[in-house]
Amino acid sequence: VQLQASGGGLVQPGGSLRLSCATSGFSGVDFAIGWFRQAPGKEREGVSCISRDDKSTYYADSVKGRFTISKDNNKNTAYLQMNSLKPEDTAVYYCATDFSSLVCRGNIVPSTRDYDYWGKGTLVTVSS
Repeated sequence: VQLQASGGGLVQPGGSLRLSCATSGFSGVDFAIGWFRQAPGKEREGVSCISRDDKSTYYADSVKGRFTISKDNNKNTAYLQMNSLKPEDTAVYYCATDFSSLVCRGNIVPSTRDYDYWGKGTLVTVSS
């Protein structure tokens, strides 16, 4: 299983970006997705997740109302639409996947321990 995050870049405060997470190495299997970010000098934190069956999502309070997670199971691709970006959103963003039906259930902060497969990150810089 491989994941590749893309779509990062430099954007001004208030701007938007859409991150993509392309997965490969499996097909015909539903998958959960977690988006995490790590700012310089900080620990990796869970930003958003979507469950395997798409029925459950989670957003960190810091991004709620601004970010939207989605996935296209046919394309094995997930997305993170980020609007109204703030300088504090600056970080390397990582996507991760897992096939467990228990992942991303309830209003629980995603944990790195819940995800077995990780991609390389994509850098998002919000600055004027």
